[in-house]
Amino acid sequence: LSYIVQLDDAYWGGKKHDGKRGRGASGKVPFLAAVSTNIQGHPLFMRLSRIGSFSASEIKNWSLKHLDPRSIVISDGLLGFNGLALAGISHESVVTGGGYQSMEIAAFKWVNTMLGNVKRSLHGTYHSLSQKHLPRYLAEFCYRFNRRFNLANMIGSLARSAINSKPITQSKL
Repeated sequence: LSYIVQLDDAYWGGKKHDGKRGRGASGKVPFLAAVSTNIQGHPLFMRLSRIGSFSASEIKNWSLKHLDPRSIVISDGLLGFNGLALAGISHESVVTGGGYQSMEIAAFKWVNTMLGNVKRSLHGTYHSLSQKHLPRYLAEFCYRFNRRFNLANMIGSLARSAINSKPITQSKL
């Protein structure tokens, strides 16, 4: 991702009745949501990546792999996002304060919109999602979003990828 990147932490799933809520709830899968925008603020591409935790070292490794070093990243005040500076990425932190009011901050418009869309899409389409396969569902959503301007080539591109990739056994899936 490049240009101006909106970055946020997110969770999928979790047990509903164990007494814990929010970040402390058991069974939640952490992932990063990133949307690159152009100078006018329009979304270009997105990346949804499952990570082990929101530690600075995990975010540093993620940013080295997925961000252009010339990018400017805007994120909330999560301490783990200090890993961006460790990777040499320009980072601006906006303290949101949490709650529904934080979703109205213009700096996070597209990342919040994409998170809402992907969560609503997955909840509305599937009765249950395995944590094991969550990265594939997130990747499929990103694949369609990142190719939305060139829909005519999407099927051909998917076919080429399928033909050129090696078979995967059921146990690996």
